[in-house]
Amino acid sequence: MSEHAGSSALRLEGVSAGYGATVVLEDLGLDLATGESISIIGRNGVGKTTLLATVMGHTNLHGGRIEFLGAEVSAMAVHRRARAGIGYVPQEREIFPSLSVRQNLMVAEQPGRWNVEEVFGLFPQLRDRADNMGNQLSGGEQQMLAIARALVGNPKVLLMDEPSEGLAPVIVEDLIRAMRTLQKDSDLAILLVEQNTRIALDFSPRAVVMDRGRIVFDGLSQDLKDDPERLHGLIGVSGG
Repeated sequence: MSEHAGSSALRLEGVSAGYGATVVLEDLGLDLATGESISIIGRNGVGKTTLLATVMGHTNLHGGRIEFLGAEVSAMAVHRRARAGIGYVPQEREIFPSLSVRQNLMVAEQPGRWNVEEVFGLFPQLRDRADNMGNQLSGGEQQMLAIARALVGNPKVLLMDEPSEGLAPVIVEDLIRAMRTLQKDSDLAILLVEQNTRIALDFSPRAVVMDRGRIVFDGLSQDLKDDPERLHGLIGVSGG
């Protein structure tokens, strides 16, 4: 796979996808540059999670193409996409409940900048809980572990689905702090699906609004923050 500065990390062209015969995404196009972060917002059920699942290969692709670092991955198996450098933090977190924190990380580790000790530096709480089983962690710790596990795979694109969902505000602050550290990595591109509009627009300079499986806005987050009426019209809410 070719890779050079300023290039496209992830590109979707005319993508239609869904589950079985059901089409959720329709003729969707998106270009995520190397090192860029994009927040995806919209009402519930408009296809945000399906978009991330499609990039990862968990849905049926009915049309279009998906490129990662300039190479088409539309037909690539899920595990091969992960090995190639697409990291995925699903909404359900999906950590291994019967493995320790350290073991959860070790099974996903690939050579690169991020290793177990590095992610412990990013999430000190996980170091304190290194020998605890996955099912002994709080919701916030499970979310941190899900992100850390994706990182030790040393991805070039990180997909995060609703990382703040159901977490206490103080835990969300810790997560956002860690995410901002990741954002400074010029090699890592981030695609964030986030139901809390305020968090989403504050995190990424660029925002995408989805509605009924299509992109209805792709532009500066600041434009939406400056125009609450427009934001309300696009997603039906004016805040978090």
